[in-house]
Amino acid sequence: MTNIKTNIIKQKTVLILITVLLFSSVYNITFAADIAKNRYIKADAAYKKLRENPRKQKYRQFWLECIDRYNSVYKYNPSDPWASAGLYKSGILYYELYKHSYRKEDRDFAVRIFQKVIKKYPKSRYRNRARTALLQISGKKGRPLLVSGKKRLKPVKKTSVISVKDIRNDNYKNDISKSIKVFNLRFWSNDNYTRIVIDANKKTGYKHRLLKKDPSLNKPQRLYIDLENSILDKKLPKFVPINDKLLKNVRVAQNTKKQVRIVIDIKSFKNYKIFSLNNPFRIVIDVWGKGRQKAKNNRADKKKYIGTSLKMPASLARQFALKVHTIVIDPGHGGKDYGAPGVIKGVHEKNIVLQISKKLAVKIEKQLKCKTILTRKTDRYISLEERTAIANTKKADLFVSIHTNAARNKKVYGIETYFLNLATDASAILVAERENAASAKHLSDLQTILNDLMQYAKVNESSKLALYVQNNVSSNLSRHYNMIKNKGVKKAPFYVLIGAQMPAVLIETGFISNKKECRRLIDPKYQDKLCDAITKGLKKYIEDIRPTAFRKQGNRGGLGGA
Repeated sequence: MTNIKTNIIKQKTVLILITVLLFSSVYNITFAADIAKNRYIKADAAYKKLRENPRKQKYRQFWLECIDRYNSVYKYNPSDPWASAGLYKSGILYYELYKHSYRKEDRDFAVRIFQKVIKKYPKSRYRNRARTALLQISGKKGRPLLVSGKKRLKPVKKTSVISVKDIRNDNYKNDISKSIKVFNLRFWSNDNYTRIVIDANKKTGYKHRLLKKDPSLNKPQRLYIDLENSILDKKLPKFVPINDKLLKNVRVAQNTKKQVRIVIDIKSFKNYKIFSLNNPFRIVIDVWGKGRQKAKNNRADKKKYIGTSLKMPASLARQFALKVHTIVIDPGHGGKDYGAPGVIKGVHEKNIVLQISKKLAVKIEKQLKCKTILTRKTDRYISLEERTAIANTKKADLFVSIHTNAARNKKVYGIETYFLNLATDASAILVAERENAASAKHLSDLQTILNDLMQYAKVNESSKLALYVQNNVSSNLSRHYNMIKNKGVKKAPFYVLIGAQMPAVLIETGFISNKKECRRLIDPKYQDKLCDAITKGLKKYIEDIRPTAFRKQGNRGGLGGA
């Protein structure tokens, strides 16, 4: 009898435990579903606010905030019914962002997300929606999609996709199964400056160290850079001779299975800086020689007049100014990089700026008697870091980069001139994003090292040059055309200006997205007037730093030869 009662009690206990467990499980499932649903509702609310605010739509950060909200629905529980909805909507927002940013990277993110929806949720209603979105992006039904104008993507069913987390955080760069390939090494040099660029197919971490000379082992001073999770392309030479006055050569090796080491053998140098650029990823090494000391001596000579009873001669600062003999003109974009699309069909930034730059070169040589060098004379692609390297190695005295602007709002118009500095203006950051083909995050990363790089940039001279150019372009064009808007001088972290050893500016000659300015920018007569105005601005700057520059005796021996 006692055993029977004991068994009954045990059975009841088991039933109670099963009931509790079932209730708990159902409760947890319901609770989890509620969390995912609430996250999706909050993401929808944030997106609605963004759609209703055209001003916020101009800023990348607000789009990314909404995307993060939708991603959180997916990341909370990928198997939840709401996960496919959150993933799909994040793809929609990336494509909407692409329409504002003109950056192919945003479109590629959208494509990969839609592919993930198709692969991961074959029974979800969002699968067909993702397919429809992919067809809309492709423009032609059934045609495979392009990612950044490169190789065509495989059909949707066979495509291997990258997770949203990887896309958002860029963590896929460290996927061990897909090591980063170091495939190219480039350099430019003269007696006092060398720039080396290491090209890799994806972004990765790196570290560097300067090693002292070791006579006992017959080893020179060395600088090495280790690239993480990387492999060496078999076609890349293991030894690259440089043999200028600063560096001997560059040696490349697979240091470990997951690390590539670049070793630079040094003859003599004053200083060096290393930084990375993105889209595509590359590491830039700038090495300066001891000849840079001359500028510091000039500053020291100026300082001896400060804080003493001596009065500094009025023209002393100008006496220290370098003579202007060579001006490098840089037509932006080119080749596969079309730049901003024009509001008029078939018009692209790369063609307009080349036309303007060629005319500007002729006018500068004729009116200012300066030698001009174009970074490109034809429709060819040239990297941003190479443009500055050309100016440095040719020992240019001024660097002028020519561009056209673009905005989502077709009514926006005007001319503005930039010099290298930390950006404080939101619109300047947007322009820098577009011209650098980099995200706001990449610009933020760059600005953390820009303070260190700025000591080698002629910031004050560049700002003065920008002011003269901007004011003369605005005032001179206003005499011949109506609705010339002076948008002023601005500062931003442009890749193309980094490392320039001379006063350097970037001119946004007008908005190619505005119909009136687009028509003007393709008009040869307007281009002539624009180039005349830029030339006058350069002349005013040269006269300011060298008052005798344009006297007759000065022109006999070259500009500023007096």
